[in-house]
Amino acid sequence: MTATSRRRIRRAAVLGTLCAALAGAGLTGCGGGEDPDAGTNGVGKLPAAEIHTKARAAARAAGTVRLHGTVEAGGATYTLDMRLRSDGGTGSVAAKGATFRLLRIGDQLYLKADAGFWTHDGGDESAAGKLADKYVKVPQGDPAYQRFSGFTDKDQLLDGLLTLHGTVDKDGRHEQGGVRTVRITGDRGDGGSLDVSLEGTSYPLRLVRAGRAGTLGLSDWNKPFPLEEPAEADTLDYGKQLPTT
Repeated sequence: MTATSRRRIRRAAVLGTLCAALAGAGLTGCGGGEDPDAGTNGVGKLPAAEIHTKARAAARAAGTVRLHGTVEAGGATYTLDMRLRSDGGTGSVAAKGATFRLLRIGDQLYLKADAGFWTHDGGDESAAGKLADKYVKVPQGDPAYQRFSGFTDKDQLLDGLLTLHGTVDKDGRHEQGGVRTVRITGDRGDGGSLDVSLEGTSYPLRLVRAGRAGTLGLSDWNKPFPLEEPAEADTLDYGKQLPTT
């Protein structure tokens, strides 16, 4: 073996040792191109189904979330901006030209809307005058309770929304609000898509529902917010059943 060959072998050994040390420290730059997972939480390396499982588990474990965007259900399109936590939620919902606010603390659901909401589709105008712009207590036996309380139930809402239908695959690296994500899809997008954070906890950050039935952003994970009973002067108990809403 010539002296030149021996020097080349020594250089290769030194470079190999250096690259191994850099890799162990989470650094890159030793051949093979840029690592797309460098500096991430490593979720992007997992199979798509496992990414989906981790994202749903992270969502369930989180104390709070803000959910905003559109959902199509029952022939109607709902525009949501809700802040949710395990014991309730608060925010606004718009549908069919009407906008209303929801507030749930424990089992008690309140609905606040203007007179136009209460008179929509031929509602009782005299009742609307009493209900308008008040936090109206919604009885648990009233159809409105079943219809609207789900918008304030974090786990129920997310369990349903974060479902992807069909075969789940990865669809590359993306970015949402300046945060790097890995996108997973069901049936190449026809079954919905989900962007999962590659930074910090693997929270879902953007959802496109199956059949393009709405797009939702998910943010403010684990950021506390208050849930407070409305002032007594702004609250109305209408009785066991509300006018048709």
